Amino acid sequence: MKLFLVPTPIGNLDDITLRAVKILQSVDAILAEDTRTSGVLLRHLSISKPLHSYHIFNEHQTVQRLVGQLKEGKTLALVSDAGTPGISDPGFLLVRECIKNDIPVECLPGPTAFVPALVNSGLPNDRFTFEGFLPHKKGRQTRLGELAGEERTMVFYESPHRLLKTLQQFSEIFGPDRPASVSRELTKVFEETQRGPLSELITYFGQKTIKGEIVVCVQGESRKDKSGKGDGASRRKGETAYDDEEEEDE
Repeated sequence: MKLFLVPTPIGNLDDITLRAVKILQSVDAILAEDTRTSGVLLRHLSISKPLHSYHIFNEHQTVQRLVGQLKEGKTLALVSDAGTPGISDPGFLLVRECIKNDIPVECLPGPTAFVPALVNSGLPNDRFTFEGFLPHKKGRQTRLGELAGEERTMVFYESPHRLLKTLQQFSEIFGPDRPASVSRELTKVFEETQRGPLSELITYFGQKTIKGEIVVCVQGESRKDKSGKGDGASRRKGETAYDDEEEEDE
């Protein structure tokens, strides 16, 4: 019995590892966030295995059944639509229950969007914090306020329709001159990374239609900012024009 966490390509299907292919070929069944998306990958790899849905809307209802299957001696592979399971995707709950039940869990190394975006950003990456998706509504401003004094590079996931508003909020919190980068469509044909002050990124993305999966990297607050000589000092407590505003989900 064993649960394998298998990273899948975030765009370019050739980014699948040889080991990942071998594991997907060997397991009894594959748990997929979206069976249609994973089906495309499996057909590309000429792999035919039972494919079952495992996503954020059914994980609580199915986790005990899956643990039961594993206890019976089955081997299962968990994949997400793209990237590493458990990183802003379902996976944590099943891993936790497997550990509680002494079921071996093995995570393969492989694709995940925030690593290439961070390395390619040109921002300091010796220390960073991965924030994933910010809350859409309640708690968003609280979280942004907590990050106002963060010194490490910050990495966020964002959707195309919310990117511009998020950049505007970042500008209010961190200052319009704070260096940042926006990467979208990583490993795909129209891959793009734009780098510059938040004010320039707002202008750039405000003039175009935004598509694709997005990773935003923002440089942390410098010591100069903390001393009160930079834009970030007056914003450490999250004092922004968006205070007390509850985000509407667009």
